[in-house]
Amino acid sequence: MNPSRRTFLIATTAAALAPALPATAAPEAAAVTPPYASYWYPDSFPSGSPGAGITWRSLKSWTAAGDTDLAFNAASVPLAGRFTPTPANTTARSGQARVQALVSFGPTSANPAQGSATADYYALTHWAYLDELVFWGGSAGEGLILAPNAPIVDAAHRHGVPVLGNIFLPPTAYGGQLQWTRDLVQTDASGHYPLAAQLVAVAAAYGFDGWFVNAETGGGNTALGTAMLGFLTELKSLSAARGQRVTWYDAMTVNGTVSWQGALDNQNQAFFQHADDMFVDFRWSASTLASSGTRASQLGRSRYELWAGVDVESNGSGTSVNWDAMVPAGSAHVTSVGFYRPEWTRNHLPASRTPGDFHAADDRFWTGRSLDPSRPDGADPWRAPAVWVADRSTVTAVPFASVFNTGHGLRWYEEGEVASDTPWNHLGLQDRLPSRRWAVRTAGTRPAVTLDFADAWRGGSSVLVAGDPDQPVVLDLYATRLPVTAGTVVELTYRTDAGSVAVELAVATAEPDGAGAPPPYTYLPVDAGDGWSTVTVPLTGLSGTVHALGVRLTATAGPVRWRLGAIAVRDTVTTPAAPAGPRVTAANGGDLRLAWDAAPGDVRHYTLHRLLPDGTRRFLGATGQRAFFLTGLRPEQGETTARFEVRAVGELYTASDPVTVTHTW
Repeated sequence: MNPSRRTFLIATTAAALAPALPATAAPEAAAVTPPYASYWYPDSFPSGSPGAGITWRSLKSWTAAGDTDLAFNAASVPLAGRFTPTPANTTARSGQARVQALVSFGPTSANPAQGSATADYYALTHWAYLDELVFWGGSAGEGLILAPNAPIVDAAHRHGVPVLGNIFLPPTAYGGQLQWTRDLVQTDASGHYPLAAQLVAVAAAYGFDGWFVNAETGGGNTALGTAMLGFLTELKSLSAARGQRVTWYDAMTVNGTVSWQGALDNQNQAFFQHADDMFVDFRWSASTLASSGTRASQLGRSRYELWAGVDVESNGSGTSVNWDAMVPAGSAHVTSVGFYRPEWTRNHLPASRTPGDFHAADDRFWTGRSLDPSRPDGADPWRAPAVWVADRSTVTAVPFASVFNTGHGLRWYEEGEVASDTPWNHLGLQDRLPSRRWAVRTAGTRPAVTLDFADAWRGGSSVLVAGDPDQPVVLDLYATRLPVTAGTVVELTYRTDAGSVAVELAVATAEPDGAGAPPPYTYLPVDAGDGWSTVTVPLTGLSGTVHALGVRLTATAGPVRWRLGAIAVRDTVTTPAAPAGPRVTAANGGDLRLAWDAAPGDVRHYTLHRLLPDGTRRFLGATGQRAFFLTGLRPEQGETTARFEVRAVGELYTASDPVTVTHTW
């Protein structure tokens, strides 16, 4: 990145709630400490000693067998396939501009591998508009090569979005050393690039999707540029063989110097030709993007393999952008768009921010001022992605379920009851969330629809509809491709907190007539009692494929506060098998590392509880990985042995029988 736009990350400390361990026991020498996202230098280190909480590591010497925290950081969710439904509005397009985001979720060092005890987190949820996520970070004093942590990869993969690790060779003004670039592109006796192979091996072991290569250290020459091109060529070849991707950043030129072009031209074309995509530096203009798109086409490449950088770190949705240079409204899109640091939606808020504050700002960024992708505000100066790119969905198989969990919360709920009042974040526990937030169709007063954290059925959040609607309201929930059989049912779990409302399930078995048109819903009545109610609705009379799911609400007394806690589509109810082999792999007083063997079959995540001497259970946390880190435990009164239960949770949120592991105080 251009140094004037750079915000460098400094080391901080954070407490992880739910780290994991490899299925095999960790080496005896492993410390009983929380794991963090991994980071490395290519080979050599800076002079001096690392700061507090920082560990200097060499990528060249990394091995999977020696990585004691590997499974803490290894993703558990494979990259899902996804489809594009009929767009929610007439301006959103498919097959043209794509969206990339460069996001810093935490510091380079001490970035918790599996969650922490705060709800204040950039819990990205608008995956439907994203095509690539870069795990941004790196600094001269900590490390330059960052592997994304498991929660972020799991959440992205669940929504069909690939995640790239980051290779950042910083400008000399910010501590960059040209030796680190030479380290990265070193060759062995056979002329191969050993660090290219290491990068591919790391991505394969950790389960993410490739690398973003950002070489910005000045002072190089043509020989170094030639070496970088050879390195990139080998990295791309090895990556392609493993189904991984490589994105190049417009900084280093073929001459080995750093000179941001703001275009695809003869100074960076060779690098683009040996990468899957290129991020075009922010100094682009309408003419350079137009010429870049033309050049890409002449090379036999798609113009949409160019991400035009949009720096939103400082002003977010208030940033002034020449949208017509990238995504003009009246003609074909020119290039794709790369957002630099959209976590502004959290970071610009005051320290007292709540999860609701963050999601309000994030919805504004991704959806636009109208907060409804089915009726975009044409006068909004911020042209949100929902206005110009069609949303995507991964809801293609039964069973499907969601409790509208965003991956963070003020409390943890189980079946409508508070199981833990500790704030938390763990993005890997995020559900597949509605892609069109919020498409609301009514001839009358539109209610507000939000992801709400004051109450939930499971996890940390639910959907809240609040207002005084004077006409029926249809809320789109999911675009789907779910087959209907004679036994297919939909379950809704909901509660009316204020007012009175008649509820109907909305099911469409065909696509809308055209872009912006409503799904052709059939409405099925839903009855419920007081409090949280789970109602099973058979899809009687329907056949084929479910293309869309929603609800229709008709207020009979208002104002209304109506809360949706869960939705599920199933043919039968299945319960996962229990995990096996639970064990304590390391212990030091009240700090423990637990591990277990995977439960057979499909598992959404695992939950851990402590079984207290009086027979009650205390919720400790959940994770998609096969291990857990616990800290600060103390014996209960009269307790000599602590008992912990591990359960596998399936797609329908049914839980296995527990397996128990003990720890003697």
